[in-house]
Amino acid sequence: MQKIFFLLFLFTISVSCKKEQPVIIQEEKLEIPAVTPELAENAVIYEANIRQYSPEGTFNAFAKDIPKLKKLGIKILWLMPVHEIGIKKRKAKINVSIEENTDSIEKKKYLGNPYSVKDYRSINPDFGNKADFEKLVKAAHKNGIYVILDWVGNHTAWDHAWITQRPEYYTHDKEGNIVSPYDWTDVAKLDYKNQGLRLAMLEEMKYWLKEFNIDGFRCELAAEVPVDFWEKTKIELNKIKPVFMLMEAEKTSLMTNAFDMQYAWKMHYIMNGIAKEEKTIASFDSQMVLNDSLCEKDDIYMNFISNHGENFWNGTEYERMGESVGVFTALTYLIPGMPLIYSGQEYDLKERLKFFEKDTIPHTVGKMMTIYEKLGKLKSENPALNGGKNPASYHRILTSDDLKILAFEREKSGNKIIFLSNLTKTNTVFTAPIEGIFTDYMSGQKITFAKDQKLNLKPWEYKILIAE
Repeated sequence: MQKIFFLLFLFTISVSCKKEQPVIIQEEKLEIPAVTPELAENAVIYEANIRQYSPEGTFNAFAKDIPKLKKLGIKILWLMPVHEIGIKKRKAKINVSIEENTDSIEKKKYLGNPYSVKDYRSINPDFGNKADFEKLVKAAHKNGIYVILDWVGNHTAWDHAWITQRPEYYTHDKEGNIVSPYDWTDVAKLDYKNQGLRLAMLEEMKYWLKEFNIDGFRCELAAEVPVDFWEKTKIELNKIKPVFMLMEAEKTSLMTNAFDMQYAWKMHYIMNGIAKEEKTIASFDSQMVLNDSLCEKDDIYMNFISNHGENFWNGTEYERMGESVGVFTALTYLIPGMPLIYSGQEYDLKERLKFFEKDTIPHTVGKMMTIYEKLGKLKSENPALNGGKNPASYHRILTSDDLKILAFEREKSGNKIIFLSNLTKTNTVFTAPIEGIFTDYMSGQKITFAKDQKLNLKPWEYKILIAE
């Protein structure tokens, strides 16, 4: 009898163990390692405008091109807001609401401001459904790309449920009316003095980690939200999984405990200024010194010459920079930090994308695709361009004409890269203290530099030199 009971006991244990085998869904979620500080060292980030990326404007259409993004060296995919957009007070144009339009057919073409969120847990039906979004995230992960979601924490749409159910979550004027931030009439400003809002917003963010396994957030107007909210939020999110946090701001106090990367806004404006001959390399040098003095060693800048806001409000990089687009694109990869590609830049986008209605990026391959592929490969493989928590060194090389010629050296672990560039519209002859044999990375040619040798760079020409 005891033997029978013993056999039954073993059988019960066996069945129980089989029932507690790891769930397949959990295994699938391990298709990419967790975010680590090392991720930012050699990553390129891509801003995806799903609405305008393809004629379909859907998750599925975009997901087909994820292998192409991998070839560009993309390791972080930033998705512009994927949520349902509010209809109340929706904008048709910058200063025009659809409510001012009486033509019902005309109204339908105005899809609204992506940053006017009606429901933080919803999916914009124009893009697809939740299953489609989940497929996109999994496709990115299988290609070694992390996914961060654009998060609008400063305001909501006027038809968000909180407007009527939780009006205390919002900022009010003296008369008790909910107000808009700035002159953005299609959104309502939230009030982080309210502890209930803080708890609710945290839960909304946690939802996307738990349900879709995303890897972090790009936070709109991050500096308009209290620092302590972001700090506490990151702690709580990291309890679910390690996250990567990007802020749409350039504010060192937010980098201490809340965010991993900030916008290089000041450097962006300096590059625009140099391209227009309104600034010189002296401005670039001053900013590099300022960055070094204000920031901790592990602070990361996102370097860019375009993004969705710049493209719409101030024009494409070709409008702002003209013939200098190539050299400033390279510069975003060569200086410390992480370079950004905005949807369409890889296809030589020369038009301002519409913001409130459907538009489509032309997918005609021009010269920039190859350039981005080469720069992405170099950024990914050569430690001399590390720009994350443990960046490669940056050393300015002085030349005989530092008002026109920008030269510097990056070095790490025995790897050395020198960047030479002419940041003017005129041909420039100069000398630089560079000696030895180098490979011109973009052309593949070997170049020998001798002491006091005269060098010549054409307008906006640059060279990326790999030390032999």
